[in-house]
Amino acid sequence: MESKQRVAVVTGGAVGIGSEVCRQLALSGFTVVVADLDVQAANNMAGKLTDDGHAAEALRMDVGRAESIAEGFEKIAEKYGRCDVLVNCAGIAKVFPFLDFPLDNFIATMNVNVTGTLLCSQHAARLMTKNRWGRIVNIASVAGMRAVGKGRTAYGTSKGAVIALTRQMAVELADYGITANAVAPGPVDTPMTQILHTDKFRSEYSNAIPMKRYGTTSEIACAVSFLVSEGASYISGIVMPVDGGFLSAGAPSI
Repeated sequence: MESKQRVAVVTGGAVGIGSEVCRQLALSGFTVVVADLDVQAANNMAGKLTDDGHAAEALRMDVGRAESIAEGFEKIAEKYGRCDVLVNCAGIAKVFPFLDFPLDNFIATMNVNVTGTLLCSQHAARLMTKNRWGRIVNIASVAGMRAVGKGRTAYGTSKGAVIALTRQMAVELADYGITANAVAPGPVDTPMTQILHTDKFRSEYSNAIPMKRYGTTSEIACAVSFLVSEGASYISGIVMPVDGGFLSAGAPSI
C-alpha cells in the first residue's frame, strides 16, 4: 500500500527498457516520472500510463547536462517532495574500431552513461534520505563485465564504471536506508540494438547464449521490479546479469 504514495523516476523512460520499467512500476502502484530527453516520446509514454489509470507524468531531462538534471529533480522535489525509486536507464552507444575510436564520442558516452548516473543518483538520494528509504537501480550491461565484440571501447568501459559506481553507492548510502544495485542485461531487442547490431552480429551473439535468443524488455524490467521491492530490502551492491546464461558460457557449442 505504501508504494501507492511512492514516486519512481526512470531516466530514459520513454522507449526500450526504460518504457517497460515505467509500465511495470506503474502496475506496482508507483507514481512514475518518465524522464527523457525526447519529451514528446516521454509524454506519449506517460499518456499511455495515465490512460490505463496509473499516476504518471513526463519530464524532459538531458542526463548529459548537469543543469538539466538539477532542474528536473528540483521540479520533482517541488511537486512531490520525495523520490523513492530511481532507475537509471538513459544511455548512449556507438561502435568504432579501438585504434580509431573518437575521443569526443568516448567523452560523450562517459558523460551520459557514468556522470549522468552519478548526478541523478546524488539528487535522488538526497530526497530519499528524508524518509530513510530508497531504491536505486542502474542499468549496466554484460559489456561492462566482459568484452562483447569489437568497437565497444566507450560503451563497455562506461558500463564497467557504472558497476563500480553502484558498489560504491551501496556502501555510502546504506546508513540512509537506501539500496543500490545494478542490472546487467545481455542483448535485448530495443531501438538501440536494432541500429547497432548487424544481422551477423545478432546471429553470432545468439549462438553464444545458452538460451539461443535475445532477451525482452519485460525480462529486464522484471529484475528491476524485484530490486525495488520490499522483498529486496537486504540486497545492495550486487550486479544481476539478465543474459540467458551468456556470462556463464565459456564454449556453449561444445
